[in-house]
Amino acid sequence: MKKNLLTAIITTITFASFSPVDKGKVTVAVAANMQYAMNALKDKFENETGIKVEVILSSSGKLTQQIQEGAPYDVFVSADTKYPAELYKNKMATESPKVYAKGLLVLWTSRTDLRPKADLKMLLSADVKKIAIANPKTAPYGVAAEEALKYYGLFDQVQGKLVYGESISQANQYITTLAADIGFTAKSVVLSDELKGKGTWVDIDRKVYSPISQAAVITKHGAETNKAASEKFYAFLYSKSAREILKKFGYLVN
Repeated sequence: MKKNLLTAIITTITFASFSPVDKGKVTVAVAANMQYAMNALKDKFENETGIKVEVILSSSGKLTQQIQEGAPYDVFVSADTKYPAELYKNKMATESPKVYAKGLLVLWTSRTDLRPKADLKMLLSADVKKIAIANPKTAPYGVAAEEALKYYGLFDQVQGKLVYGESISQANQYITTLAADIGFTAKSVVLSDELKGKGTWVDIDRKVYSPISQAAVITKHGAETNKAASEKFYAFLYSKSAREILKKFGYLVN
């Protein structure tokens, strides 16, 4: 009887250890440009693993600051490589950042009487009074937008029209609510199911701004307190199924 009971216990432990579905939760800090793509990634990951994903959305800079101050995030999905590299340098991440996709910048408006132009000259029009842009101090897409404006020699002329959002999400709110006449955002936003077909947009030439190489890391907190779930989500982010989702949202992936 004792032998049979011991065998049953060992079998149960072994099955639990190697079960393909490990229940639990992973907390992921996500750059705002990834808001809609992350919803799709979250659904796919949860269905495949049974692990719940809690998403914390903000600008990459704000999330980095929160992680450095001890926020209990397991994985950081950034809009660039700079911020996760900073965490790694300060021993707040387990490995150097790895790029999961490259983002694209667009000019977008909800006004029916405006037509965005890739050369951005229409931003000089007196009819355009406010231009939404993510804060370049914390949001990589804000940096890209400023680079595009400077490339075309327009930054100084339109600087007084710029309305800065804390993140791409806030810039999007300015655009969709018409608090701004037009603005810069991530292509993934205008391709999302939630916003597809709303307003008009145009791609900004990729050569006029630095590549938006978006990278991720497992945080020190994730590695020390939630290692298995953190590693599963991190690996999933680079999987074929995740790449297909990212492509759908207009990201460039290898």
